[in-house]
Amino acid sequence: MKAFDLLGPLPAPQSTTVLEASAGTGKTFALAGLVTRMVAEGVAALDQMLLITFSRSASQELRERVRAQIVSALAAIDDPERAANELERHICATDRPARRLRLHDALAGFDAATIATTHQFCHIVLKSLGVAGDSDSGVTLVESLDELVVEIVDDLYLAHFGMQRDDPVLGYRAALKLAREVVNHPATQLRPVDPEPDSYAAVCLAFARDVLAELEIRKRRSGILGYDDLLTRLAAALDRPDSAARVRMPQRWPIVMVDEFQDTDPVQWQVIERAFTGRSTLVLIGDPKQAIYAFRGGDIDTYLRAADTAGDKQTLGTNWRSDAALVDRLQVVLGGAQLGGPGIVVHPVHAHHQGHRLAGAPRNDPFRLRVVTRGNSHTRTMQIDRLRTHIGKDLAADIGALLASAATFDGAAVQARHIAVIVETHKDARACFDALSEAGIPAVYTGDTDVFGSEAAADWLCLLEAFDQPHRPGLVRAAAATAFFGDTAETLAAGGDTLTDRVAETLRAWAGHARERGVAAVLEAAQLAGMGSRVLSRQGGERLMTDLAHMTQLLQDTAHNEGFGLPALRDWLRTQSSGGGGTAERNRRLDSDSAAVQIMTVWVSKGLQYPIVYLPFAFNRYTPDPDPVLYHEDSVRCLYLGGAAPAVVAAGKAEAAANDSRLTYVAMTRAQSQVVAWWAPSYYEPNGGLSRLLRGRAPGTAEVPDVCVPAKISDADALARLRAWADAGGPVLEESEIAPFTPAPVTAPATDLSVRHFHRTIDTTWRRTSYSGLLRAAEDSRTAGVSSEPEVAELDDEIPDIALTSPPAGADTPSPMADLPTGATFGSLVHAVLETADPLAANLAAELQAQVAIHATRWPVPATAGEIATALVPLHDTPLGPLAPGRTLRQIGLSDRLCELDFEFPLAGEEHTLADVGALVGRHLPADEPLACYAERLSTGTLGRQSLRGYLSGSIDVVLRVPAGGQTKYVVVDYKTNWLGTADAPLTAADYTRQRMVEAMLHSDYPLQALLYSVVLHRYLRWRLPGYAPETHLGGVIYLFVRGMCGPATPVTDGHPCGVFSWAPPPALVTELSALLGDA
Repeated sequence: MKAFDLLGPLPAPQSTTVLEASAGTGKTFALAGLVTRMVAEGVAALDQMLLITFSRSASQELRERVRAQIVSALAAIDDPERAANELERHICATDRPARRLRLHDALAGFDAATIATTHQFCHIVLKSLGVAGDSDSGVTLVESLDELVVEIVDDLYLAHFGMQRDDPVLGYRAALKLAREVVNHPATQLRPVDPEPDSYAAVCLAFARDVLAELEIRKRRSGILGYDDLLTRLAAALDRPDSAARVRMPQRWPIVMVDEFQDTDPVQWQVIERAFTGRSTLVLIGDPKQAIYAFRGGDIDTYLRAADTAGDKQTLGTNWRSDAALVDRLQVVLGGAQLGGPGIVVHPVHAHHQGHRLAGAPRNDPFRLRVVTRGNSHTRTMQIDRLRTHIGKDLAADIGALLASAATFDGAAVQARHIAVIVETHKDARACFDALSEAGIPAVYTGDTDVFGSEAAADWLCLLEAFDQPHRPGLVRAAAATAFFGDTAETLAAGGDTLTDRVAETLRAWAGHARERGVAAVLEAAQLAGMGSRVLSRQGGERLMTDLAHMTQLLQDTAHNEGFGLPALRDWLRTQSSGGGGTAERNRRLDSDSAAVQIMTVWVSKGLQYPIVYLPFAFNRYTPDPDPVLYHEDSVRCLYLGGAAPAVVAAGKAEAAANDSRLTYVAMTRAQSQVVAWWAPSYYEPNGGLSRLLRGRAPGTAEVPDVCVPAKISDADALARLRAWADAGGPVLEESEIAPFTPAPVTAPATDLSVRHFHRTIDTTWRRTSYSGLLRAAEDSRTAGVSSEPEVAELDDEIPDIALTSPPAGADTPSPMADLPTGATFGSLVHAVLETADPLAANLAAELQAQVAIHATRWPVPATAGEIATALVPLHDTPLGPLAPGRTLRQIGLSDRLCELDFEFPLAGEEHTLADVGALVGRHLPADEPLACYAERLSTGTLGRQSLRGYLSGSIDVVLRVPAGGQTKYVVVDYKTNWLGTADAPLTAADYTRQRMVEAMLHSDYPLQALLYSVVLHRYLRWRLPGYAPETHLGGVIYLFVRGMCGPATPVTDGHPCGVFSWAPPPALVTELSALLGDA
C-alpha cells in the first residue's frame, strides 16, 4: 500500500480515497492538514467541506485542531520563519497573498464549518430537506431510548407471558436484555428467518418484533426520535437516484472527509455512499485494527467493503507517538498479525522518536512481560480472584518502585499522571484501584462511568427506603451503614437499640427536610452533621463525595421535573440502578485526577497516550456463549435470537475473538515509552487477547487463533513459547514476584498557612433582575443586591383581583370569561394558548381547544378545554383600538407576530435608579397624559431608590407588525387576565373602560413594564430592521385585558374599545430611556 504524502498531489475531484492509519500515526493531523491545504490552494472554501467523526468529543477536538492549523498556517504566511512543520513551509512557499486571503476568510467564517458527528450531520441535512427528508420540526431528539424500551418491555411482557406465572418461556431479565439488543442494533437482520412454531427462538423473535413495532408507535405518539432514526430517515431520503437529497448534498459539500471510519455501521455508510460517492471528493480515514465498537453498532465488514471499492488506498506510515525502541519490540509481536482476517493486518511503521525517552527506571526495558508461575509441573489453572489479588499487589509494587526512583521521561521526572493502567472489565479495574490505594499510590478510575452503579447511588437508595419506613430496624440500620451516617458493623452492634432509635429520629427529620425543600436539603443536613470531613478522611473519599453530590442533583432534578414524592423517587432510583442507560447525565463526574495513576478501560483509552502503560489482565478474557449472537452471514450483519446453533455460536465467538485481538492492539499502542504486561495460567487464559498473540502462535505466524491450544499448559511449556518471542526481540520476560518498595518521600505540608482576608468591597447594588424583580425589591426594603432572579414557573405580574375606585361605565356587555377561573395558573394557560394558536386557522374554536388541551397538562384549571376555547374566540374579534386601526387579533397571523421575545441586556454601569426614569417620564409626558402621574410614583419611595445596575431580563408576550398610516409599525402587546369586576356583580365590558384600565395600570406599575418593553423593542428593531427610525416604526404598547374583550360587540368610547388599553410613549422618551439604561 502506498504511503500517504501530505505534500503530494491532492485527491482527484469526485474520487474516493481511503487513508489507513495505524495507532499514533497522526490521522487527525493529516486530516487537519488536508483541510488547510485545500483551503489555502483554492480547491474549496471551508464551508464547502463536510468533516464527519463519530463522537462529540472527537468532533470538538477535530474542530479545534483544524482551526489551530489554519491559524498556524496564517502565521507562517506572514512570517515564514514561524513555519512549524513541512506542511506550513509548503503552504507559504508560493502565492502567499492569495493563500493568506483564503485562510483569513476561512478563519473569519469558521463557525459556519460543518464539523460534526454522523448524527449531527444527518440532523442538519434532514432539517434542510424539510418534507423531502421526512423531517418533522415538532419532534424531540433524545439521547437514549432506554427508559421507553423498559416501559415497552414491562407492558409487552405481561401481554406475552402474563399467563405463564410459574415458568415463563422467556424470563423478564432475558426479555429486557433481548429488547435492548435488538433496539441497539438497528442495522442488523434478525435470525432465524423461519423458526419452528412455538420454539424458544420463535418466542424470542416474536417478542423482539413486537418490541420494535411498539417502539415506533410510541416514538411517534411521544414526538421523539433516537439518533439511529436520523440515519434511517436520511438513508430513505437518499434511496432514489433522483431524490432531492442526492442532488443537494454534493452541491452543498463537494469535499467530504470521514474520520474514525472503521467505526461506521452499514446505514452510516449507506448514507455516505449514496450521497457522495462519485459526486464529491470523498476521503475516508480510519484504522481497521482499532475497530472495537461492535457492541455500539460499529461494523468492520462495512469498512472493508468500502475500502475495497475505493479508487485509491494509502497508508500513514510514521508513528509520532511511541519511541523507536518500543515500536521495534511491539512490531516483533504485532507485525503482520491478522486481527480479524487478511484485510486487517498490522503494517510496519517508522518511529519519529528515535531511541528511548524513558531513562533511569528500575526496569527500563520498553516491553516487559511479567509471568506468574505455579512453581510445579502441573497444568491446573489458577483462580482469577487469587490472580487479581497477586497481580494487583505486583502492579502496585512495580509502580511504587518506579515513582520512588529517579526515572525520567523526555527529561522530566516520571509522575503518577504519566502512568495508565488499561483493563477490559470493571472488576479488574477495581482490583487495581484497591491495590494502588492500599499501597498509598494516588489513582483514579475513569472507566466505571455509570453513577447509578456507584456506592453513592446505593447509599441514596438505602436512605430513601428508610425514609419510607423509619419504623423498620433493618432499614434504619442499613441507612446507618451508609456514608450519610458512617456506622460500621462494630458500632452498630455496640450501639444496639439506642443507636437505632437515634438514627431513626434523624431519618424522620431528614425526610421532613426532603419533603419541604427537596433532597438537596438532606445532603446539606448530612454535611452539617459531619459527613464531609468523615468521608474525605478515607481513601477514595473525594470520589465518593463527587458521586454523592452528582446523585443528589439527579434526584433533585427528577423530583422537580416529574413531580415525584419520596416513594416515587425511591422507585425511580431503584429502576435506574437495576438497568443501564445511555444518557450523558449518568456518566460519573471526574474527581481530582491530575496527579494520579489513570485506570481505565480499553474503550476509554482509545485516542489517548501515556508514557508508561500497564496491562495487568490482557492475558485473560471471560467468553460465555453469547445469546443473542451477533455475527455475519454472507456479509450481512445478523442478530440470532433464541438459542443459536453451534455453528452460529462459533461464528459469533470468532468475531468476538477478532474484536478482542483489536482491543489488545489498542491497549498496547497507547504507550509512548514502555508497556508492562502480565501473563498467568487462569482458566480463561486461552481466550485472552495477549495470550492468543503470544502463546497461541509462533513468531512469524500471521494468523491469530480464536483460542489457544492446548487449553491448559504447564509452566515449562508456557515459558518456552513466551521465550521464543523474547528471543525474536519481543518482550523481556520477568518473574512476577511482589518486591517491597520504599514509597517516594511525601512533601511535608506547610505549617505557616493562614486564611486569606477579603479586603475589597462587594457592590451590593448589582443584580440580575426584571420588571417583576424591581417591584418585589421595592416592596421588601430588606432585599439586598448581588442577587439573581428566581426561576418563575408561572406568571408573577398579574394581580387577579384589583379594587378600583372608578365606577363601571357604559354598556354592560357580559364578559365571555366571567365564569372562568382566576389566578396565576389560569393566566399562564391563556398566555401559552395565545402564543401557539394559529389565529388564521379555518376553525379557530377547534384550534384554540386543541391548544388548551395541550397546555392544560402543565397549567391545569377547573374548566374544560371547550369552555376556555369558546371564551377565547371573542377576544380575537375585538377591535385593537387606535394603535392598530381596523385590526383584530384574528386578522394578524403568526407570520406578523413575534411571540415570547426573550431578552437580557446589561444595565448602566453608573449609579442610576428608577428615580432617574421618573424624571425622564415627567419631562416627556404632558400633564393631561393619563399616565403622567406615574412619574411621581417612580421618583419617590422605595421604588424610586431601586438601582439600575446588573442585568435586566424578561419576555414580551408578543410584538405585532401592523400597517398604520401608510407605514409598517411594530406594537408591543401584553395579555392580562386581571379581574376588574366589582363585588359579586356579573363581570361585563363596563368593568374594563379606559378610566378603570388606567387605574389598574397605575396600581400594578404596568407603565414601568410598558416602558422597559418599549426599550427592548427599540433595541431589537435597531439591530434587525434596515432603515429603522423610532418615530416611524415604534407603534406603542397595547395591554389586552382579555376578560373585557367581548368580540365585535365590545363597547368603544372615543376610539378605545373596552379591555384594550393603548399607549404610545413618545419615541424620544424611549430612546433616552434606552441610553439611560446603558445603551451600547
